[in-house]
Amino acid sequence: MSIDQPNRRRPAAAPGEPDHLARRLVRALACSVVDPALAGVLLFDLDPWLVEPVARAFAELLGDPDGPSATPVMLGADSRDEDMWTRPVLRQGHEGIVFTMEPGPLLGPEDQGAVPPLVVVPDLARLSVAGMRAAVQILEADVAVVEQTGLRRTSRPLARWLAVCRSVDAGRLSPHLLDRFAIRMPVAGLRLPEDDRGAAALSYARPAALGAPGTPAVWAAVTDEAVGHVLELLDPDTSNRRALSLLRLARALATLDGERATTPDHCEAAARLIGLSVPQPAESADTDSGLSQPSAIPSPSDAGLHRDARDRTDHDGPRRFESTTEQLLEPEPAEGIGGAPGGALRESMSPYAEDDAVPLRDFAPLHNPWQRTAGPSSTRGVVVGTQRARDLRDLAYVRTAREAAVHQRVRRSERFTVSPVDLYGNVRAAAPERLLILLLDHTCRGDWDWQDALAPFLQWAYIGRAAVQVIEVGNAEAKDELRAESFAARNVLDPRILAALYRPAGRATPLAHGIEQARQALLRAFRQRGNGLVEVWLAVLTDGRGNVPLRASRTGQLEGPVGTEGVEDAFKAAARFRTMDRTRLHVAVVDAARRPYEHLPFRLADRLGGTVVEGRLAEERDTSENGGRGEG
Repeated sequence: MSIDQPNRRRPAAAPGEPDHLARRLVRALACSVVDPALAGVLLFDLDPWLVEPVARAFAELLGDPDGPSATPVMLGADSRDEDMWTRPVLRQGHEGIVFTMEPGPLLGPEDQGAVPPLVVVPDLARLSVAGMRAAVQILEADVAVVEQTGLRRTSRPLARWLAVCRSVDAGRLSPHLLDRFAIRMPVAGLRLPEDDRGAAALSYARPAALGAPGTPAVWAAVTDEAVGHVLELLDPDTSNRRALSLLRLARALATLDGERATTPDHCEAAARLIGLSVPQPAESADTDSGLSQPSAIPSPSDAGLHRDARDRTDHDGPRRFESTTEQLLEPEPAEGIGGAPGGALRESMSPYAEDDAVPLRDFAPLHNPWQRTAGPSSTRGVVVGTQRARDLRDLAYVRTAREAAVHQRVRRSERFTVSPVDLYGNVRAAAPERLLILLLDHTCRGDWDWQDALAPFLQWAYIGRAAVQVIEVGNAEAKDELRAESFAARNVLDPRILAALYRPAGRATPLAHGIEQARQALLRAFRQRGNGLVEVWLAVLTDGRGNVPLRASRTGQLEGPVGTEGVEDAFKAAARFRTMDRTRLHVAVVDAARRPYEHLPFRLADRLGGTVVEGRLAEERDTSENGGRGEG
């Protein structure tokens, strides 16, 4: 399997010549360079290995043609406020070494004509809260005010932002953050020229209107017809930021073309540039005009439908597309693949991918969760990548050994030598400080919808960004009905949690094994996170009628009648919870109100040291049928 296999849906560009999508991308980057109001560029579904060449091309467009290019600043999951806004500097003064604070990489230099910095975000969905706040504060802002310890500065932000995001993750991001990116393009299947120039191949068409950094551009005037046409191209209920961004992009295109006024043709060219469909007139012929003509940029829908026809060369006259009713392939039934609902994840062809994405956003995504932990935050959380080590804490040993192995022959040492330049540290995502453990007994549900009873616990986990551990017993789809099954989720937005709430009920109820797994999950969480785990909730939804002994769950064999052995084993397993830290652990048993033996949930809550929560309403308990599957 070659590394280019994911891009088979688009033909490779000829050597030395960028394809149509690459030319559109270069033109969009040039518009961002011309107009500081278009500082934010967001690319959907860009292949990860293309982030570096695209960023390098953007830096070359920002820099001086005869001088240095812009210096990229990488932001990720570990970016902090003190790393972005300020920078400590040691200088030699009259009285010795002087420690001062200077503006950070986001603000850039104050010199007139200096190259503006380029901020690169490889994955916008994984960007830290501090980085998201910085993007909201800087992008499309006229003035940025920074007040940190030892530094106070007011200036106009000139940094350009290049962010990458998957279209399926757009629903997880804040609308305020997405609206700050004035230029948004779907670039799935982007192909770069296969030559030795690398990123320089993207900047082959540097417009002359760019000039040197800091050179003021002669703006094209915006006419009333252009404003009205932009509103016609967008939906009536669209946001004002989208309309303003599209109008600024049309003005930048007119400026690059050397026009004095922005016309409706420039508005249509801007819409096609970012991937919006533009209605075509009834009688229109396709022309072969160059990229400098605003109307020569086709829409992605046209490029996708007639890509084969466009690749043909007709020397006798202009290209025309003939409609046909013949079906090339017989339709096949839809087949779902992948782990997401509805089959495989699809890439969006719209610059506003959040309109079609499922809105699974975190609560207050631009605010940090409450922190009450001790120790450096960089050593907690799941490892999401590596970076150059700043100290000797939390080293990435595999990456460090691999970097050192590359230079062993050059160093010519008899022993395996590790240099400071070889050291890499782990990049970790923020570790959740709260944990919700759900123990679901499917045999007690019957015709009862327990979603209302679970709503308070799920809402608490959603607001507190808690991790979730789901333990299921009595599941008809279980691999082994004598044992409980469990899975861990990063938060309540995991689609597996919703699927677990409505599984069919089985025959066996290994309640004792489920309680034992809940106890092991708690011990593991307290042992791994220590004081970093602030609060834990254990919610048990059951009727207490366990009919599988703990011995049968461990051995996988059920011998003879069990009687009340399964219930007694559940009580014994629950009694072990009393030795745990009750200052951080809260236990609640949701009463299913099943008759007979309606006293079992209360006895189980007493052994667990928790409280009983009413599950069914009074009228539901009176009309529900007695008994059900899963009785011991």
